[in-house]
Amino acid sequence: MKCLLMNKNTEVLLVEFNTSFGIFDKVYEIRNMDYAPLVLKNYYEKEKDEILLLNRLTEWFKGRGIPSWRDKLDILLHRLNVETSCELLDKSFGLSLSDQYWLKPNDLDISYKEINFFDNDFDYAEFLEASLSLNGGPVEREEALKTPNNTTDGMLRKAWIIEGKSRYLLKGGYRNEILQPFNEVLASMICERLGFYHVEYTLDTYKDLVVSKCPCFITKDTELVTAYQIKNGMKKYESEDDYEDYIKKLEEMGIEDARTQMENMYILDFLIMNEDRHLNNFGIIRDVNNLRWISVAPIFDNGMALKVDYYSEGEAAISGYGRLFYEVKPFDDIIKVVKNIKRIDISKLDGIVEEFEALLTEYQSITKMSDERIQLLCVLLDRQISKLRDLTEE
Repeated sequence: MKCLLMNKNTEVLLVEFNTSFGIFDKVYEIRNMDYAPLVLKNYYEKEKDEILLLNRLTEWFKGRGIPSWRDKLDILLHRLNVETSCELLDKSFGLSLSDQYWLKPNDLDISYKEINFFDNDFDYAEFLEASLSLNGGPVEREEALKTPNNTTDGMLRKAWIIEGKSRYLLKGGYRNEILQPFNEVLASMICERLGFYHVEYTLDTYKDLVVSKCPCFITKDTELVTAYQIKNGMKKYESEDDYEDYIKKLEEMGIEDARTQMENMYILDFLIMNEDRHLNNFGIIRDVNNLRWISVAPIFDNGMALKVDYYSEGEAAISGYGRLFYEVKPFDDIIKVVKNIKRIDISKLDGIVEEFEALLTEYQSITKMSDERIQLLCVLLDRQISKLRDLTEE
């Protein structure tokens, strides 16, 4: 199928897409690589090789689909009546709520305005049931597969829904773990108190399952460009130099408060012991119309935190390692990237441990979380706040 890779209304590439194998076979014409996904633009400028561009394009497009490591993916695919998640990309032109890229069949007279999910409603009820319900049935209507839920990233079960005119993402826990939604809300509470730019998470329930709920922070005029895409056009050191080079790149592109915003993210990770700050859950917001880098993306995706490997009789084994770009390091080392830790008013977190405990207790009848575990989680959070307090007072 001959088609156009589009960025909103801008033609990027005229290509041949093999629908049987989900790969791109040929580049007919390069229309405007400036508007290509940044990772593709970087690869092409570096290599100037159309064969490599095809391979990268296929890799990028497949990466838009639900990943193979999604929790209970086999059950979801069975309910959706597809063999692989890549098949879902064909159902809605590869559209997402994280950016404006889509595949337009060359012989189809259709516009972005008619099909994008920011302006146009979509059917989400059946996908939500298939994704989050323990006893969901098969999805039988084709309309239920024309949804931005086909292009969600990450390992947690999730689904986009519509309330009023707003799009919200519901996200559950991992396997039998139920803490992740609470961690997202805790992160929001901390960010709100400390004045950090963040996505606001709240709790909701879906069929006796506690889920986190957050609004879409991308609009029809913006896109999320992840740190992974940005770093792929830069030198890789596998040291703190990656962090420094990344900040320098953002500053060169006009984001003057890049260091402060990045430091805020790592302060949060220190407080909640977030283990999963990988290169696809932070980045920048870019204007898709003029390609201007607007700001660092708000802090989001903080669920893999406060991990207690085991707990009994007041004793707990704690994982104390996080991520600083390509490095896995103790949180006590990662926090050292903050140049001026004394700017944090730690008193703003007074009472937050008790507030978190009340939140965990409120949903205890659903989560069945033990009193002992709640107590240990609160002790761990209080310990991290105390450690940060000590750093601000040194």
